[in-house]
Amino acid sequence: MRKLVLTLSVFITFRAYAQDALKYQTPAQSIMELAMAAPSPAVNFSRGDLMLIMERTGFPTIEELSQPEYRLAGFRINPSNFGPSRASYVTGIRIKEMNGKREYAVTGLPANARIGNVTWSPLKKSLAFTVTMNNGITLWKADVATGEAKQISSRRLNDTFSGAFRWIDEDRILVLSVPAAIGAAPEKPLAPEGPTVQQTAGKAAPAATYQDMLKNPYDEKLFDYYFQSEPVIISASGEKVIGKPAVYTGITPSPDKQYLLVHQLSRPYSYLVGAYRFPAEISIWDLQGAVVKSLAKNPLDEVRPKGFDATSNYPRGYQWRSDAPATICWVQALDGGDPKKDVPFRDVVNTLEAPFTAAPVELVKTKDRFGGLIWGNSQLALVQEGNSTKQTLKLSRIDPSRPGQEPVVVIDRSENDRYNDPGEPVMVKNQYNRSVLYVSPANELLMIAPGASPEGDRPFLSSFSLKNGKQHILWRSQAPYYEQVAEVIDPAKLQIVVARESASAPVNYYLQNLKKKSAAVALTSFPHPQPLLEGVQKQLLKYKRKDGVDLTAMLYLPKGYDPAKDGRLPVLMWAYPREYKSASDAAQVRGSAYKFTRVTYGSPIFWVTRGFAVMDATEMPIVGEGDKEPNDNFVDQLVMNAEAAVDKITGMGVGDKDRIAVGGHSYGAFMTANLLSHTSLFKAGIARSGAYNRTLTPFGFQNEQRTYWQAPDVYYKMSPFSYVDKLKTPILLIHGEADNNSGTFPIQSERLYNALKGNGGTARLVFLPQESHGYAAKESILHMLWEMDSWLMKYVK
Repeated sequence: MRKLVLTLSVFITFRAYAQDALKYQTPAQSIMELAMAAPSPAVNFSRGDLMLIMERTGFPTIEELSQPEYRLAGFRINPSNFGPSRASYVTGIRIKEMNGKREYAVTGLPANARIGNVTWSPLKKSLAFTVTMNNGITLWKADVATGEAKQISSRRLNDTFSGAFRWIDEDRILVLSVPAAIGAAPEKPLAPEGPTVQQTAGKAAPAATYQDMLKNPYDEKLFDYYFQSEPVIISASGEKVIGKPAVYTGITPSPDKQYLLVHQLSRPYSYLVGAYRFPAEISIWDLQGAVVKSLAKNPLDEVRPKGFDATSNYPRGYQWRSDAPATICWVQALDGGDPKKDVPFRDVVNTLEAPFTAAPVELVKTKDRFGGLIWGNSQLALVQEGNSTKQTLKLSRIDPSRPGQEPVVVIDRSENDRYNDPGEPVMVKNQYNRSVLYVSPANELLMIAPGASPEGDRPFLSSFSLKNGKQHILWRSQAPYYEQVAEVIDPAKLQIVVARESASAPVNYYLQNLKKKSAAVALTSFPHPQPLLEGVQKQLLKYKRKDGVDLTAMLYLPKGYDPAKDGRLPVLMWAYPREYKSASDAAQVRGSAYKFTRVTYGSPIFWVTRGFAVMDATEMPIVGEGDKEPNDNFVDQLVMNAEAAVDKITGMGVGDKDRIAVGGHSYGAFMTANLLSHTSLFKAGIARSGAYNRTLTPFGFQNEQRTYWQAPDVYYKMSPFSYVDKLKTPILLIHGEADNNSGTFPIQSERLYNALKGNGGTARLVFLPQESHGYAAKESILHMLWEMDSWLMKYVK
């Protein structure tokens, strides 16, 4: 008997501490059926009388995800084809006449084509797109009238930066191709030539903990090789090389098609920041490749001030003005890029008109950090600016024909005030085939807004007066549907395409004429992609936390569930914390009970089919009003949010207080570990791809701008790693081994697991091979769902 006890003891000890040599598993049939449902088609309405219906790829296999990959300067590329290593594709294109007369497929494609970058030609007579093969990416063109497609060049494209081609006009396409004489890739030396050295000289260079940076001279050689391209103009008459091979991040034709705006990188490279902050030369070429104007030679952008509104002190944001033949505009910081400086203006926008020989013109100055220009016409443009610390944004109008004038504020609000969000302006194509503001004869814009309200989101289309900022709603989503304006086909006639869905019906598209008030005409009839969810109950919950802040969550209940007959259910609560500078903003209702329930791989809704009540999008606001920072009492507010959610679901007679799990992804995983460390509300937790020790992200994280050295107490108290000795609730940790997200290095989960193990906690650590911050491979996703289901069944249900 003593020998038997000893043997059992050794076996139990081994099972408790050994690593599992586990093959990929699959979850329960109901979960698997939902997870593997084919994606719904994508649609495109860029030509008013036609629409594109594009079938999309499902999940790749782990074998496909395990193809060779280089991680260089913030990018992940496939060295076999000079393209991104992780991408989704279109598998087929159908063209549908919106009058209902004809629908036909694009033909002539290779078998199992992986189609990307589908783009209309300027006159909408053709489509251009890429086809990705294992050994290269090629350019294809389809005739819209017939649907016939063909490859128009044997050149391989370089799509490492994305945007490998651009239409110049109906015949000519500018491509960034793999250089014809590229030669063999650099070979990795058997032994290094010397140490890898970095050096700083007393200038502060705070940077987020980015992944995939260059690490050594060999990486630099790989970057030079795989990111170099050769600009070529392809037309019916042939191909013309217009520039030498170099690392071009983009080449953009001018609206009048006479010039090219060229962005080109140069050395020295950085091991601290990504490619878009490497030294850059910005210039203007003609279409023969001759340099017309050198605009800037910016040095390495490694050293910046602290803060989310910090920027470089170099000219930035070069682009063509959309409503002019050939005018360049760009931005220059007036505060040295430092948001903490007290200056009357933060940024200035400059312009330079062809032939680019005059002095630049100062168009407008902004008091907050410049956020973008929306061009309209020679008398109208909209200027965006904002303050990340105060969470405010502003939209102003200017007259571009009067440079230097003070902008007239049109919208000034909190970026989190969804109830007063007027929406985004409707754009139209001008004579240069560029998107510009639609302006009505009454000098009004059309705006498409999410329509947030105390009843939930009710999207609308409105007219917006540029004179007084007043809105008049022309159309609004009505219950029991959730409807959005997918496209404005004709803004003058108010002919629109509406995407309509309901709690039980998937998204389909309808053509409506608001002026004629005619009945909507169905354009699509996509079936329910996940019939297993039919009958699932959905409800928007509203409740308060103890300090009075209003909260919401979306509740899903099993088909046919009746609390009076069936009793209380186990609960899975899924959430993601967000920071606010206003309690009133935090209290606003988000989401809609009328939206169709489509379960994606990362959703918690799978478990409604396993007998759980699921609280999704459970609000976890963290508020810091006035001079207070939200994170100064992060844990206290997090606990209040969770207590209120638990009280709500149990007070309804639905949730069993002894069978509640909490989970989240990324910052939601961070939240989960904190809640398990500071409360006893939950029976188990699931934390996917999180960060748990904030000293490993010392230069800020999420919406925390202060560094560790400025607020060490905040970093310590917010880190669940600091309280791991109190984390006794079972926690499942899942992480992609190749996580590319800033701050969520896989070591975060590894260190938390080791700490839990050392302190006697109950935990399981699962690393998914080849997976990034979001998971992609079919095997990985099914295994993740199996792990989560097993954990919930064991510790909760």
